Amino acid sequence: MLMGLHKKQKLRAVSFPQFSQILSCQISPETLKIPGKQLHFWFVVASGQPPMPLFSRASDSISSRRTLPSSPFPHHNSNHSLSLPLCVAERKMASSKQWTLLLSIVLMVSVTMAAPPRRPVSVPFGRNYMPTWAFDHIKYFNGGNEIQLHLDKYTGTGFQSKGSYLFGHFHMQIKLPPGDSAGTVTAFYLSSTNAEHDEIDFEFLGNRTGQPFILQTNVFTGGKGDREQRIFLWFDPTKEYHSYSVLWNLYQIVFFVDDIPIRVFKNSKDLGVKFPFNQPMKLYSSLWNADDWATRGGLEKTDWSKAPFIATYRGFHIDGCEASVQARFCATQGKRWWDQKEFQDLDAYQWRRLRWVRQRFTIYNYCTDRTRYPTLPAECKRDRDI
Repeated sequence: MLMGLHKKQKLRAVSFPQFSQILSCQISPETLKIPGKQLHFWFVVASGQPPMPLFSRASDSISSRRTLPSSPFPHHNSNHSLSLPLCVAERKMASSKQWTLLLSIVLMVSVTMAAPPRRPVSVPFGRNYMPTWAFDHIKYFNGGNEIQLHLDKYTGTGFQSKGSYLFGHFHMQIKLPPGDSAGTVTAFYLSSTNAEHDEIDFEFLGNRTGQPFILQTNVFTGGKGDREQRIFLWFDPTKEYHSYSVLWNLYQIVFFVDDIPIRVFKNSKDLGVKFPFNQPMKLYSSLWNADDWATRGGLEKTDWSKAPFIATYRGFHIDGCEASVQARFCATQGKRWWDQKEFQDLDAYQWRRLRWVRQRFTIYNYCTDRTRYPTLPAECKRDRDI
C-alpha cells in the first residue's frame, strides 16, 4: 500500500506576498478508483478557497512556494497536472522514496474521471443572438464582441438566441450593474415555449451599495418550478467579467460559476421527477426592474436616481444540439462531447467544490425548507442537496 499523510496531520500555512493574510489549511484523504487498483491522494482546503488536490513535494516535506495564479480558483482540468496547495506539512513523509513512487504513479497513470466542460469560444453577439425588446437600450462595442444592457425608469431590455437547443453547453461572461442596484434583476436562462415549459435559470438579484449580489438558480420541468436555491458569490461580480454556464445533457444539469459547479440537478425520472429532455429551449438574457420581490422580498425599492443600470456581456458561446421547436429528440444524441461518460456525473473533486459552495455561501435551499416542503422533494437526496 502506498504511504501517505495521516488524516489529522497538522499543516502550517505559507505566507505569500499576494495575500494580506496567512491561509489556514486542513488536509483530508480521498481514494480514486482505477480499474484494477486504488490510488490514494489528498485534498487541501484553504480558507476562502475550494478544495484543491495535494500533489507536491519539496525535500522530505510537502510544500509549494510557486507564484499564485491570478485567480484563487485555478481552472481544473483532469488532463493537466493538478493544482498545488498553499500549505506546508509539518510532519515529514515516512519515506521520500515512497512519495516519489506515488508522484510517479500519479503522473503516469491515465485516470478516467469526470471532466469540466470544454473551453468556450468567444464569438460576436450577432453570431448566436438577437435583441428582443427595447433595441435602443442595447449598446454595442468592439465590433459586437461586447454589449451593454441599460435599464432606466422607462424600460429594461433583453435578447435571445436565434436557435433552439436540446442539450449542450451554454456560456456567458457577465459584469453586473455596479453600485446601488437594489430592485434590479439580471437574468440569463434557457426556456421552452410550451404551456408546460422547461426552464433553467440564473438570476442575479441586485442589492444596496456594499451589500453582495444574490445569485438565484431555479429549474422548471413540465411547467413546475419552485426549486429555488440562493447563494452569495465569493467575489464582486461588478468589478470584472465572470463566467456563468449551464451543462445540460440527458443525465444532469450543472450550473457553473467560473468553472466551479454551484448546483446539480440530476435526471430523476425513475423517482417520478420530470426532467427536461424533449422540449428545445432558447437562451434569453434581460435586465429589468423587479423591486416588488428582488431585494429583501420587495422591501428595498429601485433608486431611479442611480439609473441607468448597466450589465455588460461578452463571450456569447453556444455549443448545443440545434433543433426546431417541435423536435422531440436531438439528431446527434450520444455523439456530442457533452453526452460522453465523463459528463454524466461530477467527479470527486467537483463534488467537493460544490460542497464548499453549499457550506459557505448558501442562503436558501428549497430542499431544506420544511415550511414549503414538509416532505423532502424526491430529487434532493440524489442531487446531494441535504
